Amino acid sequence: MVSINPDICKGCELCVAACPKNCIALDGEAMNAKGYHPAGVARREDCILCGFCATMCPDCAISITEREAA
Repeated sequence: MVSINPDICKGCELCVAACPKNCIALDGEAMNAKGYHPAGVARREDCILCGFCATMCPDCAISITEREAA
């Protein structure tokens, strides 16, 4: 599962560009305490847990955990 900490995210969009499945997008309605529109997982069901988004994030706002077993 991809988790993005909206309080840390500065909306640089590096994660958006890095995602091969276009699962991440900026939240145009939400705004964090620093005045940025944070990124969020828009299409969680399409995520392949590749970790590119977390690797690209300069602020370490993204964490990847394994999917829970059914």
